Amino acid sequence: MVTLADVARRANVSKMTVSRVINHPEQVTDELKKLVFAAMHELDYHPNVAAKALAKNRTQIVKFFILEEISTVEPYYMNLLLGISLALSRHQYSLQLVANNNFDLGVCDGYIITGMRKSDYEWISRIEKPVILFGENLYGYDFVDTNNKKGGMLSTRYALSLGYDKVVFVGIDLKEAFEYSRERGYIQVMQESLKEPEIVRVENHSHKSQEMLQKNWEKYPKNTAFVCASDRIAVGIERAIQEKGANIPDDYGIIGYDGIFLDQVVSPRLTTIRQDVAKLGEICGEMLLNKIEQKGKKQGFKLLDPMLVKRETTRRKGGSEKS
Repeated sequence: MVTLADVARRANVSKMTVSRVINHPEQVTDELKKLVFAAMHELDYHPNVAAKALAKNRTQIVKFFILEEISTVEPYYMNLLLGISLALSRHQYSLQLVANNNFDLGVCDGYIITGMRKSDYEWISRIEKPVILFGENLYGYDFVDTNNKKGGMLSTRYALSLGYDKVVFVGIDLKEAFEYSRERGYIQVMQESLKEPEIVRVENHSHKSQEMLQKNWEKYPKNTAFVCASDRIAVGIERAIQEKGANIPDDYGIIGYDGIFLDQVVSPRLTTIRQDVAKLGEICGEMLLNKIEQKGKKQGFKLLDPMLVKRETTRRKGGSEKS
């Protein structure tokens, strides 16, 4: 049976150094970590996770709470879960998913929470163990998210650059920070371009945006672009335009937001603002583990830049499209 001492001899370091690499990797240099991990791999050494957890009075479990209906957004959350799991597995942590109305805090070392609404923050404030939120918030909690304002700016600036006379923002009818940020990005670019902002809000379902445009078709002449707060909304806009027999992208342009699955299953395929959701999940996991190691020390926030993916619902502007 391979022991800690065997790993130390193979890496030519002390047993204490090996222990620090395993238990507190943030306290050692990358060079030392590479040496020790290489020795562990060569010797097929696996730390005793149960003993480690017992020594630290830990469970090695993180709970992930989804506080919204997920039946229609599985691809999004599957990518998020993948990223979180990847980060946790590197530190021998297990992930428990809680996605129902019985939000029992249970036994674990910390929490990642997403889908928060204003009414949720009261009970979140009572949680004593480390918490990281996935999604912007205005209440001072540590969080990870896409730079939503930048995403709104990217899509609006691109629509204007393609020569669309009217650029309308179709937002999600939620009073939440991420939605406000996307709207702010749109408004800022419109004002900088001396254009009048126009915002319409609907529920985050394709049939709702489709109904909205069908009922208000006369308000939107040809050469209008719709900058949408989600791909789901953009899909409904696309269907409504197609039903009216108008051409996409020559008569009307559409830009979505998310870049997870839906943007590629409609025809024409959506130009969209892509979030790297798996990477965001990975950052959530790492931030929570740091907070656990640092006994609840505040971590602040991390914003990841989104990317404009040019496809078939906007006019070409030179160069090749991303796929």
